[in-house]
Amino acid sequence: MNTEALDPRYRDLDLWPTDLAVEAMLEGQMAAIAAIQTQTHAIARAAEAAAERLGATGRLVFVGAGTSGRLAVQDGTELHPTFGWPMERMVFRMAGGLGALTEAYEGAEDDAKAGCAEVAEAGIGPADVVIGVAASGRTPYTVAAIEQARRLGALTIGIANNAGSVLAEKAEHAIVAVTGSEVVAGSTRMKAGTAQKAVLNLLSTAIMIRRGLVYEGRMVAMRISNAKLLQRGRGMVQDIAGVDAEAAAQALEAAGNEIRLGAIVALGVPVREGQDLLDANGGDLRKVMRALERRD
Repeated sequence: MNTEALDPRYRDLDLWPTDLAVEAMLEGQMAAIAAIQTQTHAIARAAEAAAERLGATGRLVFVGAGTSGRLAVQDGTELHPTFGWPMERMVFRMAGGLGALTEAYEGAEDDAKAGCAEVAEAGIGPADVVIGVAASGRTPYTVAAIEQARRLGALTIGIANNAGSVLAEKAEHAIVAVTGSEVVAGSTRMKAGTAQKAVLNLLSTAIMIRRGLVYEGRMVAMRISNAKLLQRGRGMVQDIAGVDAEAAAQALEAAGNEIRLGAIVALGVPVREGQDLLDANGGDLRKVMRALERRD
């Protein structure tokens, strides 16, 4: 595996001046991002398939071990506050359990039986989308989870950093950012981890866009949980509806701080009718706005 190889350029890394060592590591990080360029089409196709498969009830399932699993969980947990994706439609499966998020559980990643069993126990089915992440592309826990999920009819996406990996072979959609050897040999929390986080960012955000949870480049489905976000939400309602700040604040409050509904209410639509419009259009504000334009 290239991710485990020792790059002879860095054999004396510990003897280098710290400035040079940091520069070399930064170059590695930039190379990791560049490695994703060839995968934009694969990411887009996976996102489109996932958005369609999820339907009205499907769940996003993130699976991984070690650094890869922690990055997957981190990405998934951001989807509720950022895009309003329901927590009940999110599943996390981490080798060694969620306790492994903060503490290394040696040997857990090699437990293929656990990967298979935990997917089955979660009741994974045809409406679900399972995303497996592994730098090596061969982590037994993650590969087994993807295989089981596919047997159960779920849509499967594999994210790896080595070409020709078993994870890429077993998943329906493969995203492979070949990051090569690490500056510190085998430390895949670095280049491989950076590429994985970027791929997850792109993939999950693209899924949310295709689900209609982004309107005019705005996070219109975000959860308002503090004063800063309240101000942001009011600003969105004001811009989308073309009303003044006071009208936007009143509409957002009447809508229970739901930004999409607030924008509709600010246009003069009653709260109940606005909610019905959102429900009828799968929460897609653009579709609602088009429907309101046709009324005029």
